[in-house]
Amino acid sequence: MIRDFKAQIFCRENNLSQREIDVGDKVWIDRIDEFFRRTSLLPPDGDPTEYAAAFEAVYPQPRHRRQYIDDAISKGAPCFGHKVLGSLIAAGKADCIFTTNFDPLIEEAALSANALLQLAEQRRPTVAAIDSAERAMRCLNESDWPLVAKLHGDYQSIAIKNTGSELEKQDERMRHVLVEASKRFGMAFVGYSGRDASIMEALGSVLDEKAPFPNGLYWVASSASRLLPAVRDFLIRAHQSGVDVAVVECATFDELVADVLKNVSLPKILHDQVMQGRPNSRLIPAIISTSEARAFPVLRFSALLIEKLPPVARRITLNQATTSPAARDLLKANKSRAIVAANGRELAAFGSDQEIVSALATLGARVAGTIELNGSKDSWALGLLYDGLARALTRRRPLVPRFRTAGHSLIVAAPREGEDEGRALRRTADLRELRDAYGSPLTGRVPKLGFPFQEGVSLKLEDIDGRCWCAFEPYTFVDIPRPDRLGGTQPNDAVQEADSSETAFERRGGDPAGDWRRERWAQKYNKQWAEIIGAWARLLTNAPDGELKAFGLDEGAGVDAVFEISPITGWSRASHHHRYFDRSK
Repeated sequence: MIRDFKAQIFCRENNLSQREIDVGDKVWIDRIDEFFRRTSLLPPDGDPTEYAAAFEAVYPQPRHRRQYIDDAISKGAPCFGHKVLGSLIAAGKADCIFTTNFDPLIEEAALSANALLQLAEQRRPTVAAIDSAERAMRCLNESDWPLVAKLHGDYQSIAIKNTGSELEKQDERMRHVLVEASKRFGMAFVGYSGRDASIMEALGSVLDEKAPFPNGLYWVASSASRLLPAVRDFLIRAHQSGVDVAVVECATFDELVADVLKNVSLPKILHDQVMQGRPNSRLIPAIISTSEARAFPVLRFSALLIEKLPPVARRITLNQATTSPAARDLLKANKSRAIVAANGRELAAFGSDQEIVSALATLGARVAGTIELNGSKDSWALGLLYDGLARALTRRRPLVPRFRTAGHSLIVAAPREGEDEGRALRRTADLRELRDAYGSPLTGRVPKLGFPFQEGVSLKLEDIDGRCWCAFEPYTFVDIPRPDRLGGTQPNDAVQEADSSETAFERRGGDPAGDWRRERWAQKYNKQWAEIIGAWARLLTNAPDGELKAFGLDEGAGVDAVFEISPITGWSRASHHHRYFDRSK
């Protein structure tokens, strides 16, 4: 209100329209404050009489002041603090409330809270203003609580106190109620400035009694250093009179009542109601950078957000315990492409129910509903999800999954002898963007060595801030023959092996294709790396319905491994600026 009054006076004195200024703009606030520092139109900023003088300067007539208050109140609604205070009143936790405000928000909040309770449990407050002070006297004499006493009047009152002369003397009956209540109870002053000489004088008279504020005196303010001199003097006198005095610092009324709720038991229906209206955390002003904007982003990750993971798998019960490799051998022997993870006498599986039960008939396999998957807790579930993801990413794509205990990978399918022409054309079309990104063939043989190579990616599931990401790393896979099959080649299909042939060669003295592989990648710089990552991301996530399925089962045929993966890779800025990012190229 003071800010609004000052703006109106500023416009009046400078012949400006109020539409020309913005009282929410710091530039205008500083300009207005500087104007009043150079003039004597109002008391200094923070002076106890500043409010009364400003109000009277703008609205000299009492009826105009009442109209201003009425217009302001019509725009208000109970805040979180009002709702808590109203619930405390309805629950019998707050008996006597004194306020210098004119608005009806406290009684409206109490009325709403009472409406939630049974009639016999309701505690409706008596509201008394300076033109109805006899109500407050009756409540005091008869201990008929709760009471809401409005020391400066109600917005509907004919007499309300705003100007200096009006605030000099308190209504005798309301003063009597305030003084007597202060002799019976303790009191918490919340957000009260202490500007009113009449109220401060009445409170000071309480200290002359034998037992003032018997349950303590608590003054709640945003900052103890900003208390007015009259308030500090009153608190010092109270302490010297033996009153238990405390100054409590709290930024807002909402924050205060939130702390009160932690220590006061309300009926559940009231507690739930007020918590629904609790405000969200306030936004903190951010310092906007004024430096020249750089191209965003700086860093691109080869990782895709998995928006949906399979929540369950098929539960298969067995008559005898088995292991995952043994179950896979039976499935392979019966030409079933199901994915399984064994856990004693149970299996978690993706695939056709009929094929799984038939392939594992010797183990007494039976369908027994579903089992929930939690890869963060169960290693078998994480392994099953890995297997399902590899299958889903390669289905209907010219890619082959490689299942390894050290980590799964996907490789580009090499052409086969006698391959159907239509299939060859589809593979060429599907791989065109990836081949253009690499700028070289995706499959072939290593020069001089003759070992087959295929471009591909290694996969890894990562949990970052509660979200699952599929990280992929482009790599050139070389099919180096093992000692037990020097003349053989890797079959162009899904491979399940315990170790990679590259690792086996490294243990015997190094990778014979290592130099060729390093030279192949050394010539690929940031721009080409970005194109390769983008091409892989689009190839892996391209799906007509947005879902990647390991098998594409008909409804009711079994449990499929279904994933939803974002086609956009992760991006990030560097955690701090470095001169590296100032390069022109």
